[in-house]
Amino acid sequence: MFENRAIGLALVLPAAIFAAALFLLPVGILLSEAFQTESGWSVSAYGEFFASPRNQTVFFRTLKLASLVAGTSAVIGYAAAFAIVNLPASSRGRMFGLVTLPLMISPVARTYAWLVILGRTGFVNKLLVDLGITETPLRILFTETAVFIGLLQLFLPLMIVSLVSAMENMPRDAVPAARILGANWLQVFARVILPLTREGLVVGGTLVFTGSMTAYITPAILGGSKVLMLETLLYQRVTVANDFVSASVIAMILIVMSFSANLLLKRLATARKSR
Repeated sequence: MFENRAIGLALVLPAAIFAAALFLLPVGILLSEAFQTESGWSVSAYGEFFASPRNQTVFFRTLKLASLVAGTSAVIGYAAAFAIVNLPASSRGRMFGLVTLPLMISPVARTYAWLVILGRTGFVNKLLVDLGITETPLRILFTETAVFIGLLQLFLPLMIVSLVSAMENMPRDAVPAARILGANWLQVFARVILPLTREGLVVGGTLVFTGSMTAYITPAILGGSKVLMLETLLYQRVTVANDFVSASVIAMILIVMSFSANLLLKRLATARKSR
């Protein structure tokens, strides 16, 4: 587009300087604190962090919940996206609007709604007692189940949107052709839909996984101090313990896990493409 490459670089330079000054530099300073000790540079802070059984539990809980939310979102997202894509054009727009509607509502409001639904006197417990499934209300709030439900509801629309976009770019006759050739629906999904929508799965999986790991409001409200995750532990270390070294360690762990998840999904998609 530009006859002189230097002109293009000059136009990009102000935005690059702005991003570096207001984002990259502060983040770099924060993360560097985890490597600084009185005797010099060291990674001992990471060893001390993972030496604590409590921190290990929080780390693996965060990884487990983020993976479960991403996996469940993929299963539900494929079914929902396939149904939306095959609707008539007019109905497709309305259904897509319903899917994206929660994204326009504050995550705080959406999370507090689950307090009403999952509380001891909430809709779920009232239904269970009325149906005779349980005699007394169950403790659902401040459990991993409550955090999982809240995170799934929070990030599922992102997966559906990504998969709908990918499926709309599929050849319209790909699925009917596979069915005519005798493939069952499981074979159609594994050999036709999944390979043709892997880019959407990578994008959606990255958004859901990293979002679930780094979300603060939902784990803080639905999990409280009983179900700590890395992001809530980071908040405690900064505001309560004033421990910026541990906070820097947690921040670095979250960044590494986010990039690792994206690279892993891309690697899996590339591997399937090369077969």
